[in-house]
Amino acid sequence: MAFSIESRHLNGLLVLRADMHNDDRGHFMEVFRADQFSSLGLPVSFLQDNQSRSKKGVLRGLHFQWDPPQGKLVRVCLGSAFLGIVDLRKNSPSFGQWFAREISADSGVMVWVPPGFANGFCAVSDLADIQYKCTSVYNPAAEGNIRWDDPQIGIPWPVRKPVLSPKDAQAPSLHDWLRRPESDLFAYEPSAG
Repeated sequence: MAFSIESRHLNGLLVLRADMHNDDRGHFMEVFRADQFSSLGLPVSFLQDNQSRSKKGVLRGLHFQWDPPQGKLVRVCLGSAFLGIVDLRKNSPSFGQWFAREISADSGVMVWVPPGFANGFCAVSDLADIQYKCTSVYNPAAEGNIRWDDPQIGIPWPVRKPVLSPKDAQAPSLHDWLRRPESDLFAYEPSAG
């Protein structure tokens, strides 16, 4: 099998490893196969692919979408990035808890971020390209974000003063997000992931 589950976190978040075949020319790996994803209990219907390039010190996130809820398969395809992910599902046993890990293009590691989670990343190499397959199309009217440095969450980001978009610089805290009615739309499903 080309894919395996390396570890499980936060009631649904999965770290996957893809077989990487290296030789003197470089490397090759499969990044998606519906038959193998299905056998691992992962979604096989992805409706949108995104790629982001960031310079060192750029932090994007923590982002999420509630209508329709969006799951993401995230991987680094150039350089290295530190991923930060938070469970926003109010009825989840891991609500408000975070997972973080640095991954690189050469690691063969991907992370499945289920719907109901906020995710972000910080480029730690000079350039980092992040690709993510999404289970739903982007809906700007139903997207949200949480402050990257929210002390209630406490992700240990590798930068103190990241380069942020104006939107991310003004993101609400988790506490403020929870006061919005949309925060009730994420549901924990024990059989997911």
